Amino acid sequence: MNMYAVPNPGIPGCPPGLEYMTQVDQLLIKQKVELVEALVGFESNNKYEVRNSMGQNVFYAVEENDCLSRQCCGPLRPFTIHVLDNFGQEVITVTRPLKCMSCFFPCCLQELEVQSPPGNTVGYVQQQWHPFSPKFIVANEHNEPVLKIHGPFCGWSCLPDVDFEIVTMDEVNKIGKISKQWTGLLREAFTDSDNFGIQFPMDLDVRMKAVMIGACFLIDFMFFESTN
Repeated sequence: MNMYAVPNPGIPGCPPGLEYMTQVDQLLIKQKVELVEALVGFESNNKYEVRNSMGQNVFYAVEENDCLSRQCCGPLRPFTIHVLDNFGQEVITVTRPLKCMSCFFPCCLQELEVQSPPGNTVGYVQQQWHPFSPKFIVANEHNEPVLKIHGPFCGWSCLPDVDFEIVTMDEVNKIGKISKQWTGLLREAFTDSDNFGIQFPMDLDVRMKAVMIGACFLIDFMFFESTN
């Protein structure tokens, strides 16, 4: 059995099922292309594969949502995303409440909660108000700020690759990034299926690594999930 699929039980401070995450400093998140959505524009629940640097599947992620929310709210919709390991056990739950989204009103800010295991909060991602650039606070389970995520200036939509930098709270040191990667002209034009890369320090708290996966989902919905 592949080593990446076998948990290493008993790591202090590591939620069950995330033991492998202590050994990685980067992940690839691939959104699966839905044929019906690509052909007729009917919005379906998002599905993702989370892979390691060797392309091996580490986790699977599935959005739980109702048809009305998907069709009426589009990328603004609330969601619950269940992240499962290779044994089908849910190891991370990501929840986003329904909120309006506008760059011009600081009261309309996005957020999500990350739990691991389900029912045990490990962190939050909270949007900071800025008129031109995406900015987020990454907080721990006590809602204490730990890291920041800074996106590029609003004129980045034409770029083939888009980086959201992970920085320390004093904004002095860049410790990683979440990158939206170009997937080819036809795929970009006719689907909203995206690829993302996440880089972080190997010794980053594994709970914060789980929160970074949640942050990647939020960034996908906010900036790259097209409407019908």
